[in-house]
Amino acid sequence: MVERLSTGVPVLDRKLDGGLPAGSTVALSAPPASQSELLLYELTAARSTLYVTTDRDEAAVDAAFERAPGRTGSPEVRYVPGDAPLEHARRLFRRLPAESTLVVDPVDLLERQDESRYRNFLHDLQHHVQTSDSLAVLHCLDGRNVPDQRDVTEHVADVVLQLHTEIAGDRVENRLAVPKFRGGRALPETIKLELAESVSIDTSRDIA
Repeated sequence: MVERLSTGVPVLDRKLDGGLPAGSTVALSAPPASQSELLLYELTAARSTLYVTTDRDEAAVDAAFERAPGRTGSPEVRYVPGDAPLEHARRLFRRLPAESTLVVDPVDLLERQDESRYRNFLHDLQHHVQTSDSLAVLHCLDGRNVPDQRDVTEHVADVVLQLHTEIAGDRVENRLAVPKFRGGRALPETIKLELAESVSIDTSRDIA
């Protein structure tokens, strides 16, 4: 039986039969104008985390964690510059200790590199998290300019989480789909989330 690792959101863990399988590479796809970062922040509360940022500097990410009203951890934050980002990111994830979490936020910069080199990077990452019983979460921005390698990311990933944000009347509605789950059960229905100060399951007006 493969060990399950907590997402940091207890109700979501129950939906996923205990969490995410240890050794998984996870693609979290979400619109840039959404509260998807709350999912990443709460994920850091579950275990030791290396948080790799590719668009905000380290000070900005540290400040965001300090301001976050929900439950978070104290991750090590490292910035990956635009010069040779795959090499920088590879050196960072190779330092990842056993039974820990790697977050890449967002992965878009890496997806815009040469396809063959990016594919090799993903294979190396996947091997590392599998052998260390860790978890890698790749934050994929699903906006107006999606990188060409997004299909590669989602195909290699063991688990794909898709956050959909819509404005319905006077409400902002967030639904999380889990269409792919190697080593587990893909969910046949979406999960309605409340993404305000923290992550919770919304059942108040869910008639779907």
